[in-house]
Amino acid sequence: MSMNQSKIFHPFKSQLELETGKIGSNANCWDRKLSEMTEIYDQENINNQLDISGNTIVYRVYEHELPYEKGHLIPVTTILYPGRVGNQFFMTKGHYHENRGTAEVYLILNGEGVLTMQTEDGQHQEIEFSTEDLLYIPPFWAHRMVNTSISDPLIFYGIYPADAGHDYQTIVETGFKKKVIYNPDTKRNFSII
Repeated sequence: MSMNQSKIFHPFKSQLELETGKIGSNANCWDRKLSEMTEIYDQENINNQLDISGNTIVYRVYEHELPYEKGHLIPVTTILYPGRVGNQFFMTKGHYHENRGTAEVYLILNGEGVLTMQTEDGQHQEIEFSTEDLLYIPPFWAHRMVNTSISDPLIFYGIYPADAGHDYQTIVETGFKKKVIYNPDTKRNFSII
């Protein structure tokens, strides 16, 4: 079978700024604001915080513009800023992949936190991590990153299959089984409940 020349995507080189998380000049950049995440925080706390800082950027994403087709991999970096809503740390929105049978890999460039994961049949796992850790998220696991630092951004590089898709709605409806909350009474400043 001959390869269709119009479908060939050309190799490229890009830059990854380790200190900032910014990738390449051809990467798309978008921000997730607190006002876009109201359903994942405790409602009383989010309403109070939105009165003060609804436009606060919780995290910024740089993602290479590539076809969302089987065979491609999407390189992405996320900068998850430090902050809290009540006793809940800033976190990513969290999602399953639409194509549940796809995995993802994260390399922690800076910071510390907790990766919370769960499956639709009720399993859950939480992994604490810090700079230079490599995290593997298997197929069928929803995942969310939580920045447990009081002052430092969490910066991580990820790679996922381009045809994975993102299913945020299931998480909106079911939530995550476990929460990572600020707890100054512990050595690590947080608890998983």
